[in-house]
This record gives sequence, C-alpha cells and structure tokens, in this order.
Amino acid sequence: MADYFTHFSCVLDVGSPEKAIAALDLLTRLHLDDEGADDPEYSGFAMTQQDGPESSILWFHDDEGEGDIEGVIRFVLCLAEEIELTGLWGFEVAYTCSRPRLDAFGGGAHVIDLGKRKSIGWTSTHEWLEAALRGEDCDA
Repeated sequence: MADYFTHFSCVLDVGSPEKAIAALDLLTRLHLDDEGADDPEYSGFAMTQQDGPESSILWFHDDEGEGDIEGVIRFVLCLAEEIELTGLWGFEVAYTCSRPRLDAFGGGAHVIDLGKRKSIGWTSTHEWLEAALRGEDCDA
C-alpha cells in the first residue's frame, strides 16, 4: 500500500509582531471552533512565528505530510480580513508518494489577492503536462 503526501513550506510577512501574535491567536480560536468536526476547516498545516516572538513573519508548513492547502488558503483569507492584509501572496506545493505510482507525483502553486480576499490563480504541474502532451500551448 502506498502513502500519499502533500508538502509545502512558505512564509507570510504580516507587517508587525503584534499582527503575527494576532494570527496565532486567530488560528487557536479557529482550531477550538473546529474541535470535534468531521472535516475541520483549518487543519493540515502548522504555523509559527519565524525567528521567534519579535518576528512579523509567519511560517506555514504541512503537518507531517498531511498538508491541506485548502485549509491554508481559508485561514490566510480569514487572517487577511481580521488584520487587514493587502497585496499578493502565494505558495508552492509538492505531491509525493511513498512508492512509485503513476499520477502520484507533481506540484502546483497558488496566488491569493489578500486585499480582495480571494484566490486569483493556481497551476498544477500534472494538468500543465497533460495539456502540453495534447499539443496545447505549453506557455499558457
């Protein structure tokens, strides 16, 4: 049997240590709201202040290969609303497997407009490759 993993590691500068602490508090509150849920909305990732309590930079990463990119996106959009973040932010993701399997490896990237509070684009290496092999524009 094969195990499938979703990996990511990215940072978000929220502008001040106070906003970073507010982000940690928000995630704690959301985790409490998610307790006991069959499908928690804000799980599958860990978040800490990079470089300690005086940092404005949040480090997001998968939770032992069980990464939930949708959970990260939901949280960052909620955070953007809570502490009034603006600008573009994005991250990459890698899909791996414990055994060689077809369609088990790949990656992608997501871009979020924090000010508009929405995901504005994403790409998948698997979908890109399939389109390129069908003769579609590789640069699209």
